Amino acid sequence: MEPTIGKPAFGGRTLAEEVVSGLDLSDQTLIVTGANTGIGEAAAQALAGAGARVLYACRERSSGEAAVNRTRAVYPSARAEFAELDLASFASIRRFADSLDAPRVDALVCNAGLSILNYAATVEGHERTVGVCHIGHFLLTRLLMPKLLTAPVPRVVMVSSHSHKLPARLDFARFPMSAGDFNGLKAYGQAKLCNVLMAKSLQRRYGDRGLVACALHPGTLIATEIGRHSVVVGALIKLIRPFTKTRSQGAATTVWAVVHEPAAELAGQYLVDCAVSASSVESNDLNVAERVWALSEGWIDVAGPVPEWP
Repeated sequence: MEPTIGKPAFGGRTLAEEVVSGLDLSDQTLIVTGANTGIGEAAAQALAGAGARVLYACRERSSGEAAVNRTRAVYPSARAEFAELDLASFASIRRFADSLDAPRVDALVCNAGLSILNYAATVEGHERTVGVCHIGHFLLTRLLMPKLLTAPVPRVVMVSSHSHKLPARLDFARFPMSAGDFNGLKAYGQAKLCNVLMAKSLQRRYGDRGLVACALHPGTLIATEIGRHSVVVGALIKLIRPFTKTRSQGAATTVWAVVHEPAAELAGQYLVDCAVSASSVESNDLNVAERVWALSEGWIDVAGPVPEWP
């Protein structure tokens, strides 16, 4: 059978529900971070509608449970569950991992993110954009890796963005940024670059153990709440909304990354519109990837003992 990567069945206007049409995911346990709104919710809903047990890993109980209820209203038998997770807090990430009542995790979708124009920090003191989008997901993946490796074909899906191409080079002297040199757009670009670097690093480290890791661009300024902390970003999203993807269309590539077969075709790749695409030169620089990985290890180890990578 010929590979499908060069001839995708789906494209930029495909709905998330179309990607899983006819699939039975009832044997899978999936985690989607930031599933309380936007493309995270749309992806989680489509996957739950296909029978998977989906944990909506969200910071706020009220919005997370509301998203679960919206999914159950569409799919009454859906195994959608809220699970509290604040990626800006190492303690919350540890609690999430420790309380996870699943023998295995088939896919971890690292979707949660934010875009802010004013400096803010995580509980541990890291710039919040990189802290939530990358550092929090890095710790979460490390804690969940034993359960991921128990799955037949475990997947880690990093929801990145074309914004990872700016910066063209990662300025380690301003990574993460401080309050004194903070620039919201550059911080977002740093965070999204880290998402791509992390997917490629995970693939190099765990590909021989069956893991498939990839990163993706869901679409530009989709109708989401990523700009909820910024009046400017939020207004821009509303202004161009008629010309962008819907949430379901934006979630289609995420869902495709979780279900596409053969999974090996997605290993270490960057995805756009349900197809493999090219990521930036910087995101493919092994030296940059290893330096970011080493820094990330140091950041999460400072807060206390963390189990070694399996």
